[in-house]
Amino acid sequence: MYQVALSAGSWLSEFWQAFCTKFVEAFKPGDIGEEISEGILQVQHYFDVGDYKLLITDAVIVTWIAVIACVIVFSLMVGKQTIRPNAKQTLLWMIVEMIIDAAMSFGMNKKEAEECAPMIMTFGIVITGCNCISFLKIAPPAKNIAFAVGCAIVAILYVIIISIKFIGFKGFWVSLTTPLKAMLPFKLLDFVIKPTSLALRLFGNVFGSFVFMEFMSIVIPVVVPGIIGLWFDLADGLLQAVIFSYLTMSYIGEIVEIGHEFKEHPEEFKKQKKKKEKEADQAQAAA
Repeated sequence: MYQVALSAGSWLSEFWQAFCTKFVEAFKPGDIGEEISEGILQVQHYFDVGDYKLLITDAVIVTWIAVIACVIVFSLMVGKQTIRPNAKQTLLWMIVEMIIDAAMSFGMNKKEAEECAPMIMTFGIVITGCNCISFLKIAPPAKNIAFAVGCAIVAILYVIIISIKFIGFKGFWVSLTTPLKAMLPFKLLDFVIKPTSLALRLFGNVFGSFVFMEFMSIVIPVVVPGIIGLWFDLADGLLQAVIFSYLTMSYIGEIVEIGHEFKEHPEEFKKQKKKKEKEADQAQAAA
């Protein structure tokens, strides 16, 4: 019995010394720049597929993990169909209604808002999951600029395709030449500027938050990073997803609203357009 107690005491003593050593080392920042560089470095691996090399990065893997996790969470929230919705189903219903109301406020009708709501919500869910996963000390995909650019390209292509579906090619063309035909080059340039803005906003905010949290974890590794992470990892990640989805809806609304005006009042629309062109010609003549 004495030997067992002595052995246990020796083990506890060694454990305590090792714990204290590790605890002290946790507060030693070391080379902060090098540790942050390792944190933001992209993990890459090539797979040989016949004569081709397939590149897989950490952003791809983490994105799939986040997407699968989001699908599982929302599937559990939906649950079984019931006569009276439970609290989780009511919450989802409120989110969908909020998206539909926001889409209608941008100029879409009820049917159009309901049709684009699933895609808008998909953007929000995927980006939220990918951003908030950093709270689990997993590098968010958006720290890789390719993720943000990919999301922005998909978003602007969806804006163009769904707008043409709602108002037709003629209505889409009218939206590009309103209020003047001279605006066409600028409207086309807008389809480059908008996704660029979406990508840089998402990348800049997530990358900045990630670097800041890496710095805080190195300098103050206990308690404080967890508290600050409630904003920079969770709240800010959710905010960026909301902004991305909200702007995508607004881009669709800008096009669709003009298309609806043209369909409902083509004569007045043409008169107003000619009036603006005449005013522009008079302004140029006066200059």
